[in-house]
Amino acid sequence: MRLYLLFAFLIVLITAVSAWEKEDYEIFDLVSALEAAEGKGTTFYSWLEVPSTASTAEISRAYRKKSVTLHPDKNPGVKYAHERFARLGVISTILRDSEGRKRYDFFYKNGVPKWRGTGYYYSRFRPGLGTVLVFLIILTSGLQFLVHKMNYKRDLERIEWITQQARTAAWGTKMNPVEGQRKVKVNLGGSARYDEDGNLIPGRMVDMVVDANDVFILEGGDLIPVNASTATRPSIKRTWFFALAASVYSKAVKRSGNQSESRDSGENHGDLEGSEDEYSTSTNDAPGSGTVTPKDDGAPPPKGGKARGAGATIAGGRRRKANRKR
Repeated sequence: MRLYLLFAFLIVLITAVSAWEKEDYEIFDLVSALEAAEGKGTTFYSWLEVPSTASTAEISRAYRKKSVTLHPDKNPGVKYAHERFARLGVISTILRDSEGRKRYDFFYKNGVPKWRGTGYYYSRFRPGLGTVLVFLIILTSGLQFLVHKMNYKRDLERIEWITQQARTAAWGTKMNPVEGQRKVKVNLGGSARYDEDGNLIPGRMVDMVVDANDVFILEGGDLIPVNASTATRPSIKRTWFFALAASVYSKAVKRSGNQSESRDSGENHGDLEGSEDEYSTSTNDAPGSGTVTPKDDGAPPPKGGKARGAGATIAGGRRRKANRKR
């Protein structure tokens, strides 16, 4: 709880310190652009070639002199001539305004802050939807991992306390180990209550077994170990995004496997139907012979071989006609 309060206080403090105004952002941009164009460490005063204590009249004269030199008409074809001339006008306007010069002098003496607030960076870089989503995923997953880590530490402390209570109840306050198993009742805390006999029980009493350095909770005849392994370790895989991704992937793999099995079973069923159509039982054979012959598809019988079925009947008819002619 204290960590959450400290975290919230830091956020409020950072927000209050970094709550710059629009005019401050304008100065930040000008300082960055001036140093990028004229060199690192260039200030408004050094570019106008006046001291920081110069009067408004001196700044105006320096501006007029500099503007003649930097005017785009005097610098045809020079790269960034228009940008430099426009920047000169904005800087001179700030220095000739009492409030604007007061703002700039603050940063001139104390330095421009490295962190200029989320509003400044958001207005300059304008992150897209994808960038915002990635940032939120990383932020929420990181906070969830931090909570898991805090819970794990708390669980370890709780387990250590429980085992200490069980060993104290089994071995006494001097903590001299006793051989063999010792069944004890341990108060795990909670509100006081009365048992069936009307005796006051200070808290939640649990049956436990101490066997050397091992401690177990006795529940329904089963021994449940109480040690550091029973606490859930923090893992980035247990955060919501990775857990969701793993679940979606598992379902996709399972669905793909089911579709593959359905396709394979359909192909096997088609093969069985095709094999049944290739053969049929001949009606010309004697009943009960069980002879299976290819289906008659109208093709002529092979030469030199015995024809069966319809072909044999035609051949027999021709032989009877030839005998009558003799």
